Amino acid sequence: MNLWRTELALILRSRMAVAALSLLLAVSAAAIVAGLHAVSLQQSTIARALQAQAGEMATQAARHSYAGNDAGDTGYYTFHATWDPPSPLAFAALGQRDVHPYLLRIRLLGLQAQLYESENFNPELALPGGFDFAFVLIYLMPLVAIALMHDLIAGERESGRLRLLAATVPGDARGLWCRRILLRIGLVLAALLLPLLAGLAYAGALGWQALAVTIVSVLYTTLWFAVSAWAAARQRSSATSAMLMIGIWLTVTLLLPTLANALIQRAVPAGRGVDLMLEQRQQVHAGWDQPKEETFERFFRSHPEWRGTPPVTGRFHWKWYFAMHQAGDDSVAGQAADYRNSLLTRQRWTDRVGWVLPGVATQGLLHRLADTDLHAQLAYQDRIASFHESLRLYFYPYLFQERPFRRSDFDAMPSYAVRPSAGSLPWLSLFALSMLTILMGVLAAHGLLRATALR
Repeated sequence: MNLWRTELALILRSRMAVAALSLLLAVSAAAIVAGLHAVSLQQSTIARALQAQAGEMATQAARHSYAGNDAGDTGYYTFHATWDPPSPLAFAALGQRDVHPYLLRIRLLGLQAQLYESENFNPELALPGGFDFAFVLIYLMPLVAIALMHDLIAGERESGRLRLLAATVPGDARGLWCRRILLRIGLVLAALLLPLLAGLAYAGALGWQALAVTIVSVLYTTLWFAVSAWAAARQRSSATSAMLMIGIWLTVTLLLPTLANALIQRAVPAGRGVDLMLEQRQQVHAGWDQPKEETFERFFRSHPEWRGTPPVTGRFHWKWYFAMHQAGDDSVAGQAADYRNSLLTRQRWTDRVGWVLPGVATQGLLHRLADTDLHAQLAYQDRIASFHESLRLYFYPYLFQERPFRRSDFDAMPSYAVRPSAGSLPWLSLFALSMLTILMGVLAAHGLLRATALR
């Protein structure tokens, strides 16, 4: 125990080490506060929207206090709120919640145009991602590891103590370097995880989620210390050692993920949601100039149960209008499926890139645990689509059978059910990160033994 205290005292005597650890602690705490603030803003936005929605629904309900109201009028003017509340762990890894909608109001009109109507963010501004715990862990923590490890061996060599250490503690050489590295890992993890644990307790995250995030953080931090130890063992000066580590950090954390992302996007082309919106609207607008029989025929292909209902003889009827919107949705259904499959294919290839790039694996793990990744966004869209379908099926009997829509019918409309949080642990990505950590640990141990051996 005295040896551990002595090594800890040596580390804390270094002004650069104390400054690096203090900065990491401050940045980690700031990231947690920023993440909690972002989640709080999303929650308050949802709460205000639901309050306004309740007032609007009360106004709409008052319009149905008389008998004989038209269901089409209700379907057109009544908005229904859908929302996707953040999970308890979302503050640590905001993922796609800061670029994709988590609150959407829909009507009985075509779904595709409404799903992507708010897809107007600037992708260049969204590229760096949000400032959260995941950002600090993946991008900033390695720099602190480099600051603590670049002179681990070269500093002893430059001061003339390396041969003395190898000669005076030959039997404890492994223990000496293990203590020095493990103490540095422990100090970095303390600076990272103490604010995180406080945030987890404040947000009420589940115990298994806290454990999973801790495991991922320990693995990723240990991997970078192993990389730094391996690089430190290969260089004779602390300056060249630091340059090599910075080069590795730039390549593994920034350049290779960017290159892999570009290659994936080129190999798996995907359109944009706004393109689906425009195509669906063009189909709807074109329907105004087409014979009503053609519109109904396209609608009856997917809804044959309404084929025998009374035809539309006048210039306008609500059932023709909503059939035109649904026919527009049906016309882009194949494109919507292709767009979704392209996004999922890109995500699968990104997960595979994480098998060899630890930063990509760690980001995917944290976003999946926090339920803030692509799968979460698609699950929210699926819940909206299911709710939209329930609305259509509820209104169609009133529209196609020309039944009056009363106040009791308004009150019986379907209501949106919130999607439950579905955060999970991708075991394959966790296994890949574990294997990368073990591999680098073995290489670092071998390099250290060779570099510190008395020759």
